[in-house]
Parts: sequence; structure tokens; C-alpha cells
Amino acid sequence: MQNLWNEHDAQAFDNDLDLRVYSSRLLGQDKSLVLHGGGNTSVKIKQENILGEKESLLYVKGSGWDLETIEAEGYAPVKLNHLLKLSQLDVLSDAQMVNELKTNMTLASAPGPSVETILHALLPYKYVDHTHSDAVVSITNTANGKERIQSIYGNKVVIIPYVMPGFDLSRLCAELFPKEVTNETIGMVLMNHGIFSFGDSAKESYDRMIELVSMAEDYLDQQRALEVESSYINTSLESEDISAIHIARLRNEISAHLHYPVILQQQRTPQTLAFANHPQITHISQQGPATPDHVIRTKQLPMLGTELNSSIDNYISNYQSYFTAGAKTPHDGQKKTMLDPLPRIILDKKAGMITMGKSIKDADIVADIYQHTIDIILRATQLGGFQALPSQDIFDVEYWELEQAKLKKSSKSSAGSSDFSGEIALVTGAVTGIGKACVDSLLTRGACVVALDILPEIESLYQRSDYLGICCDVTDEDAIIEALDKTLRHFGGLDMLILNAGIFPGGCRIEELSLKDWRRVMDINLDANVSLLSKAHPFLKLAPNGGRIIAMGSKNVPAPGPGAAAYSSAKAALNQLARVAALEWGKDNIRINTLHPNAVFDTAIWTPEVLAARAEHYGMTIEAYKTNNLLKTEITSKDVAELAAEMCGSLFAKTTAAQIPIDGGNDRVI
Repeated sequence: MQNLWNEHDAQAFDNDLDLRVYSSRLLGQDKSLVLHGGGNTSVKIKQENILGEKESLLYVKGSGWDLETIEAEGYAPVKLNHLLKLSQLDVLSDAQMVNELKTNMTLASAPGPSVETILHALLPYKYVDHTHSDAVVSITNTANGKERIQSIYGNKVVIIPYVMPGFDLSRLCAELFPKEVTNETIGMVLMNHGIFSFGDSAKESYDRMIELVSMAEDYLDQQRALEVESSYINTSLESEDISAIHIARLRNEISAHLHYPVILQQQRTPQTLAFANHPQITHISQQGPATPDHVIRTKQLPMLGTELNSSIDNYISNYQSYFTAGAKTPHDGQKKTMLDPLPRIILDKKAGMITMGKSIKDADIVADIYQHTIDIILRATQLGGFQALPSQDIFDVEYWELEQAKLKKSSKSSAGSSDFSGEIALVTGAVTGIGKACVDSLLTRGACVVALDILPEIESLYQRSDYLGICCDVTDEDAIIEALDKTLRHFGGLDMLILNAGIFPGGCRIEELSLKDWRRVMDINLDANVSLLSKAHPFLKLAPNGGRIIAMGSKNVPAPGPGAAAYSSAKAALNQLARVAALEWGKDNIRINTLHPNAVFDTAIWTPEVLAARAEHYGMTIEAYKTNNLLKTEITSKDVAELAAEMCGSLFAKTTAAQIPIDGGNDRVI
């Protein structure tokens, strides 16, 4: 394992807490050590309080913070002496522990201290690092994992048998660590959980973590169990895949069970395909997670196969049995209410892996975790067999109130405005103007958005997981089919469609209009939309909350002007097409409405020069020309986009075939 410590960079951090931040980020950068909020770090500091008294504090990573991006504000300062006294108690309930931690913080605005705070406090070292190293977990999760760990480390580590995280783990470490620590000890291994290192400086603790993990990697290498990539590197992706419509049906079925829409993301890679086709997949994948804390993200087990109805029904039945057994003897003795019984991971011989989440962030996290889990399982299998914790231990963590609180906090912080959480929208003509504004509005409301445009910059318009930009000529039917296929494999379905792509050619009277120019306008403004509607219908029909379509019309539909015969005719035909679609697709719970914008000047076709020329033509100032409507108000792309998004929402859930002008009031339209 590479040591990332850079002395020059470290010199920029001039106090103990800042150095704690620096080395924590180094750990967080390596995904084989920690994933998505996992792991923990702390530092013990003496500080002067408001009374001028020196007191010992433990700065420990706060709940909800990620080591890769943590700041000093992500650490909670807790009174060390009180924590040490707590570690000597025989019993401390979760509620009592949380209360003691919160009420003994010295900074009210700090995040909630980690559930492992007391454990960090009782280790007699200034700096303490804790990771879930893939290499270490690969070894501990075997039948003779403890013996292997002892042979690797000798007296360098204290080995702690698995026990439920929280106070029970802290109490056990308080009992065992002082008895087994030696002058050679630089770390501690928690079986089936992870590894600790510690030291008098941030660098010493970090260096020791790298040393200990490297020893585990060396051992795996000696056992020919480190580089498992060779078992799947040559797996072909040319084999038959499941269809996009099958993914949409799968999403529809899962969403129906949950009563809310979800995101499905396919990861069809050599790794996932090879693992899904492993000859022992029914055994090695059905043991449990690599570490118990993963269960709140991944559930205990993945689902095998994508057969509609049967696969999901079997999974639900098995989960119900798991819950019934676990709820009989829960760790905390409290009555449990079953969480949703749906899988977060689906392994399929054709599809590879599909992950599920309320948001694309959730689905991505599940994918990251299980991609690491695959390699852990394969390494452990090379050592004689992967062995996860018993179901009861996994159940106790999944239904542990403190872990569920952590998950809820993560979901809440990432949700933002979530009108369209778990839903997918596709917008055409999306790189500028009204199209881009629609992308922004839908993203703000929590949707995953696929943006199509003929300009290649659409692909890099945003760098975020809930956005997929595809360079696509909407007049090319094959390109439309490919774009829809990418949409379904990336997000799992299609709920909303914004038909915005179009062109507005220069003014031309009918007697001067060539058939070539006429056909070009019709091809883009009308025919492309017919094709997209036809190809998107099967997916919109499976939208959990019903499909929604917004067609961008024009003021020229109800009130055409001279010199725009092709444009006005194409928009009028699109308007009529939308009305017919409303008649035909209402039974499929698809609603389609049309917006008629006018005089939207913040779009690509309205350059400052064109705008100035048109204002001069009418003898107006630019400002007067932009507000030349009954309400004397300017119409922007954002105004149109906000209305389009609202019409996809619950407010218009009972409206279809409507035509709504957004023009500030046009006397000719009225």
C-alpha cells in the first residue's frame, strides 16, 4: 500500500487538529481503506476553556462526515475524562450513551460524536486511526481468520473478537486491550470489522496504518489471493445483456412494492459479470456483507436473477424470514418493525450487477461498496472460503437505532428539494436556453436528468452523478434508440420527457420557401418528436408515478405570424400530436401538456445584435421590446422551465392535453 504522506504538504498544517484533518484525508483518499463515511479518526488535545482552565478533549470524527473531505469542523470535541469514566461502566444504553456524548461536548455547533467515541478515548495514544481495510477484512472473514491475523502480526496488534459496535465494543476493548498490549503494539484488529492504528503524532499513526495494511496485502500476495482481477479481467462484455425494457419493468415492480420510485443503475463490467457467473455464486454471495455496517446500505444479501415477480417475491419472503428470526432475540431487547424487504443489489448472469437506491447517490454508494465486497469475497475464497458474520449479528446492526439514524441523516443532507426524488427526466435541445433551464429546474427538484443535444458540450455540461449528457441528433432514429438505452441502464427508467429541441429559421415568405428548408424544419421540430414519443412510450408507460410529457409549442400555434410558415406549421402539428397522444395514452397513465412560450430572449438565437436590431425595427428600446406584452414583464428561459417542471409535478397530476401560454399576455393569442 502506498504511503501518501507528504512532508511539504503536512507543514501547511500547524496544529494538532489540522494535522488530524490532513492524515484523515489521506486515509479517505484510498477506497480500499474506507468508503462513504466509513472509518474513524481522533486526536486528544489539551485546551484552555473560557475560565482559563486546561482540559483534556477528544476530537473525534463527527457523524455524517467523510474522511476524504473532512474539515476541522467535522470533529466533535468531547471531555476526555468523562469518556474514560464511561468506559468503566458495566452497562450503558444507546440512548444514555448518545446523551452523555452530546452533553459533554464543548462546542454546541459540532456534529454528533461517533458511536465509537468511547473506544477512541480509552486507547492511550494521542492519535487514533480506524479503517475497514479490504485486505484485513478479506483475512478476518475466513473460518480461521484469527489464526491468520496472529501469524501475520504477532504482538504488533491486539485482536478483539467481534462484538456489536457501540458501548459493548468499547467495554470489551477496555477489558482486553490493557491485558494484551505490549511494547511492540502499534494497532488493533477488530474481527470481521476493521483495523486500528495509533501513535504520538499524526504521521506515526498514519504510517502504522499503512504498515499494517501492507503486511496484510503481502500475506494475501503470498497466498496468491491478492490480485483477484485476473479472474475476471478477460471477461467479455459482448455476451447477451438483458433488455432496457426489462430493467424498466424491474424498476416498476420494485417501486410498486416500496410505494415510491427508485433509481436502478446497471454496472456491467468484467468484474460484475464474472462474479455473477461464478460457479459458486449461490453460496459465496449469500453469506453476508464484508463488514456489518455495510448492511444499512446493501441489505444482508444481494438478489440473484432478474426474473420478474418470482425473483423479487422470493427475496421478500427470505427477508421476512430473516427479520422474524432476528427480531426474536435483538441485541437491545427492543421490539422491531420490519424495514422494507427489497434488495439493494441484484446479481444477474446477463446483466452483471444492478444497484438500487432512493437516489442515484444511494445507488452509487451501494455499487462502490459491493464492488469492493466482490474482491473481498474472492480473496477470502482463495484462502479457503468467505465467512461473514451470523445473520443475528448482521440483523442487530441493520436494526440498530444509531445506524439507522446515520442513514437517515445522510439521506436528509443529500435530498435537498426532492419533488422528483427517484425519478428520471429526459430533455432534448438541452445545452442552452429553455432546454438547459429545464435541466436545472429538474435537477433542483431532485430528478436524475438525461440531456440530449447535437452539440458535444452537452456531455460535460455538469459533472454530477444525477446528470447524463448525451450528444445526439434527434432526427437520427438509431441515435434516439441508443440514447434511451443508455438512459435505462444508467438510471433504470424514464418518468418525464421534455420535447424542446427545435430550430427557428430566418423569416421566409411562402412563395420563397424551398421544399428543402420546409423539410428540414419539419424533420427537427416535428418528425424527431414523433420518433422520440414512439420509442419512449414503452418506458413512460412503466413510470411508477405515471409518465409525463411536456411539448414546447409556441405563440405561433394560436397566433402565427408572416414569414414563419414552416416553423408555425411544425409547432401546430406538434401541438395536435400532443392532443392525440393524450387521447391514446391516458389509459397508460401518461399525461401530455403543451407550453406556448413567446419572446424568450435569453436563448442562443437571440444574440445582442439580433435583439437590438428587432427593437430598432419596432422603434422600441431593448427593454421595452423585451417586455412588449400585456403584463409588461420579461419572460426568461427559467420562467418557462419552472412551469414545465411544475406541470410534471403533483399540482398538475389531473391535467392532460392542456395548452398554456407563457408570454406575459399576448393580445393576438387572447
